[in-house]
Amino acid sequence: MSTSVRVRTVHRCAGVVAAAIAATLVLATPASAHVEVGSEGARALAENVTLNFDAATESDAAGITKLEVFLPKGITPVDVTYGKGPAGWKLAPTDKGFTVSGPPVAVGEDVTYSVVVRQLPDAKSLVFKTLQTYDDGRVDRWIELEESSGGGHGHSAPVLELQEAAPGPEPVAPTPSASPTTAPPSPSAPPTTEPADVKPTASDRATTAAEEDGSSPALPIGIAVAVLALAGGGLWWFLKSRRTGTA
Repeated sequence: MSTSVRVRTVHRCAGVVAAAIAATLVLATPASAHVEVGSEGARALAENVTLNFDAATESDAAGITKLEVFLPKGITPVDVTYGKGPAGWKLAPTDKGFTVSGPPVAVGEDVTYSVVVRQLPDAKSLVFKTLQTYDDGRVDRWIELEESSGGGHGHSAPVLELQEAAPGPEPVAPTPSASPTTAPPSPSAPPTTEPADVKPTASDRATTAAEEDGSSPALPIGIAVAVLALAGGGLWWFLKSRRTGTA
């Protein structure tokens, strides 16, 4: 084989090897940006656990404004309180988790924040699917599971691995979502007694009848007095006449 042929062969092999290495690196390296969750020494059933989240940016033109987290089974939104995060950011519960949001961070800047969980569930690992929103409307969806994303490539959801529960801890009672505002009536309270029926008197019936007719009971009483007065006057005149005739 001539020297020129050997040189061409070596160059060709070197090119193939370089291309293979580049392809391998592209396929083996996950997306540069990601969302991670961590907690030092996290154990199942541990109480008041601080979870630290790191959300890397994927945009070179907009800043992150909101992170929406979907909680795994065993953690409810009322069991999560805010720890710390970017200036001006706040936590708000949702139906299935919570959001942390606020003024957009600087372009190219990652977001680090923490929350405190009342108690971790009895599990081996916890998945915190996350939606990452930018101020230009872009949304990165960190919701893929490793087994469904081809071995960890793409936008994998952050996963927290848990150690086995320490001896002794038990699941705590669920946090009440709302306290009752009124106390139920006591079952031992005596029922309210109704007053006994009272039969109406004649005067009551007359008054009622008058009120129904739209007249006052004083009217018939006045008529009766006038009749008695006339009758008395007539009787007095009759007796006086007889005395005069007799005399």
